[in-house]
Amino acid sequence: MAGVTRVAVVSTGTVQIRPEHRETNGTPLMWWLNTSRRWTDPLPINVYVIEHDKGLVLFDTGQDRRSVTDPGYFPGGPAGHIYRRLAKFDVPAGATLTDRLREQGYNIGDVRVAVLSHLHQDHIGGLRELPRSAKILVHAAELAAVDKKLAVFAGLMREHIRVPGVSFTAVTPQRVEDPDLAPFSHAHDVMGDGSLMLLPTPGHTPGSMSLLLRDQGLPPMLFVGDVTYDVQRLAADRIPGVGDPTGLHEVTRRVNLLAARHPGMPVLAAHDPAAAGLLATAVREHGTMRG
Repeated sequence: MAGVTRVAVVSTGTVQIRPEHRETNGTPLMWWLNTSRRWTDPLPINVYVIEHDKGLVLFDTGQDRRSVTDPGYFPGGPAGHIYRRLAKFDVPAGATLTDRLREQGYNIGDVRVAVLSHLHQDHIGGLRELPRSAKILVHAAELAAVDKKLAVFAGLMREHIRVPGVSFTAVTPQRVEDPDLAPFSHAHDVMGDGSLMLLPTPGHTPGSMSLLLRDQGLPPMLFVGDVTYDVQRLAADRIPGVGDPTGLHEVTRRVNLLAARHPGMPVLAAHDPAAAGLLATAVREHGTMRG
């Protein structure tokens, strides 16, 4: 199979979260959320850019700069308290999705497909910037959750997701007979050529998805959103503190099994400071082996 020619990572600013968010210590979320006094160092807000011969594909769209410039961006009241305690963002001028793509030589108007790992704010921030012709893929369960009562308390800000003029394509991965994907048995073929396969990876949210890239010209890569915050924690089954612990342990097991089937495959998370280096190393080593 062929179709992908290049992969890049851009970062739409940084986020600081609680240490218990990055890795659970077993205490309930609402306890550490209200008592923790520490923040992590700034972590990148990664967007992965995939050049496919059918058009530009994004995995996630980053953080909206308005979240740090518009006092009304976040909800008020009890929900606003949760958002303020959960994360601190820094999105400098010039760090919008459009800006970051331009720095890499891309025009945001050329984006054909945007895959959303899930619908939390730091993954949907570029929706307003995308061309209206772009196809935006999100898991059907994730999209359905947006319209539920109290969705804002689950990290789903409807007014920033249901953006006028933005339409979504709801995805429900179907059963596939493809041993290359094991232990995953369900997938969705993004481009119809097998090069980009969406895998259900619930845990952080019920509708979280990851994207497996497999192409003859590049090493296999797995983009995992917030399944983990770095690959060391992933390998050690040390899960994040936001989400369903049982689901996170199960999806971590599956991701690690998939990675074991593809030696050298980088697992690329949304907030891993090492992701850019992992991507560069994998591409360089693949080129060396082919040469």
